[in-house]
Amino acid sequence: MDYIAYLRKDRDSDFGVSFPDFPGCVSAGKTLEEARRRAAEALALHIEGMIEDGDAVPAPSNLDALRNDPNMKGAVAVLVSVEPALEKTVRINITARKSQLEAIDQLARKAGLTRSAFIVQSSLNRFASKKSKIQRRAVSRRSVQPKDRKASK
Repeated sequence: MDYIAYLRKDRDSDFGVSFPDFPGCVSAGKTLEEARRRAAEALALHIEGMIEDGDAVPAPSNLDALRNDPNMKGAVAVLVSVEPALEKTVRINITARKSQLEAIDQLARKAGLTRSAFIVQSSLNRFASKKSKIQRRAVSRRSVQPKDRKASK
């Protein structure tokens, strides 16, 4: 689903993002790209919280409905896509050295992600890359014809 967000940038400030359909849901980023990524994450978490609380999630407004919204003054309207959560998130605890957490936090900031999102994404990417290497090896082994194997022995 695509929701309208208001994007603002004042002199000497980060990009700020708010959502007219979700009062109180705000985000920011130093760059436009970081603001966009964080806005999508904030919106997804906000909607997830609403669902967990049993609140109704509003349908996305359109620009015509927001034309006279005073909060739109000085902002640019952009669309932020969010996928409805199919699974409930689960909180976990991990143990790490302080220096490791500091390094993870620094990398997460550079990627425009939260610590949790960075750890999950990094773990899944690492597993996927190992899995694809294994799959590529298996495919390359299968592509050798039996008579070629005999000839190469």
